[in-house]
Amino acid sequence: MQTAFTTFFRNNVVGMCINSNTLLTTSSFYSYLARQQVRHHANLSYNIQGLPLRYGASHSSYINRTAVSFKSLIGTRRISWSFKSKPRPQPTDSNGIPDGQEDLTKAAILEKVMKGRQPTDLMLRCTILDAEGNVKTISGHFKKSDLIAEHGLNARDLRKIDSQVPNLIPTILVRKEAILVNILHIRALVKADTVLLFDTYGSADSRLHSVFLYHLEHNLKLKGAGMAYEFRALESILLSVMSALEAEMVFIRNLVGGLLAELEDNIDHDRFKRLLHYSRRLVSFKNRAKLVEEALEEVLAQDEDMNAMYLSERRSDLDEPDHEELELLLESFSKQVEEIVTEAESIESNVQSTQEIVELILDSNRNALLALDLKVSIATMGIGTGALVAGLFGMNLTSHLEEHPYAFYLMTGFSGGAALIIAWAALHKYLESLPSKNYI
Repeated sequence: MQTAFTTFFRNNVVGMCINSNTLLTTSSFYSYLARQQVRHHANLSYNIQGLPLRYGASHSSYINRTAVSFKSLIGTRRISWSFKSKPRPQPTDSNGIPDGQEDLTKAAILEKVMKGRQPTDLMLRCTILDAEGNVKTISGHFKKSDLIAEHGLNARDLRKIDSQVPNLIPTILVRKEAILVNILHIRALVKADTVLLFDTYGSADSRLHSVFLYHLEHNLKLKGAGMAYEFRALESILLSVMSALEAEMVFIRNLVGGLLAELEDNIDHDRFKRLLHYSRRLVSFKNRAKLVEEALEEVLAQDEDMNAMYLSERRSDLDEPDHEELELLLESFSKQVEEIVTEAESIESNVQSTQEIVELILDSNRNALLALDLKVSIATMGIGTGALVAGLFGMNLTSHLEEHPYAFYLMTGFSGGAALIIAWAALHKYLESLPSKNYI
């Protein structure tokens, strides 16, 4: 860069060499700068015997956001100057965003979203329980293609239970030979003699997953319970879901109840902020519980799906099964989820009522402060009236009252009386404007 700059000046400044002490008159140097200022676009700053000066000159093809400094002898005066280019402003659109920045941001977001949608990982990790209720495989890795071929699934079905694709909507899908369940922390594939539990994020070592696996093993081994294998597995799944919802409901209820009791005693910023946080958490929990209820209601509304869920009887080639047993099972859990949703709505209603009451209290306090400010302003106006009289006598003009023996006492009483009368009149007018004197 410096070589290009040196070549530029060697070709344009006659008799001047950067690395030599060639003599050049100051006037000719200024003339050269004047010519260069017309053709170029940056700033040239230089020093002549300690005196800082600036002159416009540059060549944008040689310098790009860089600075080059060097010294040379001109006549008998040493000149120190630097050449510094201005960065070119990036063009922006109507919203003030640099051109190309919006496209880059969209591309980055699209790439992040597509990472979860591309089949980059063809393996799934799952735990398998056999027909006797024993754990056959723990956290084994299986190919998606093998699972599809072995269990008669569609490729799109695995998206509902694939741990690499988070899905917040609970679903119960009925297929020809299996039932796919994706509810909260459980993602399972239930068959007539096998249960596959797919590992989800953070659930492999959690206490909730361990308790569910233990209960599932115990329930599948109860062959004399009078229920089919797949229904015993489905019962354990729904029971674990209900336990998770109830545990979270109790936790949120205790949090919100304790905070509402604290707000009855004292209202401060931290508690009000916690109330907002708990309110959001409560709404999120209520929505998840509603989605679970809707998933159960959707299955109950489809008689064909409930008939297809009798996998054991279909394998035995029996007549069309009566889905009364399954309907009672699903309705029982649906009613329990409905009770949880109702309780969550009740707590949410209490939170909203508390927020409204707190806002009313804060509004009342603000109005009290405004009323106090108005009263202080009225008192200030009355005092200002008395100060006006004192200011009139402070002009040092002859009024002949200074010779009167009682003039000072008379004017003091007059000023105080005027201040009191004006303040009382303004305050009386303010009190009449209020709907009731009980608010004062």
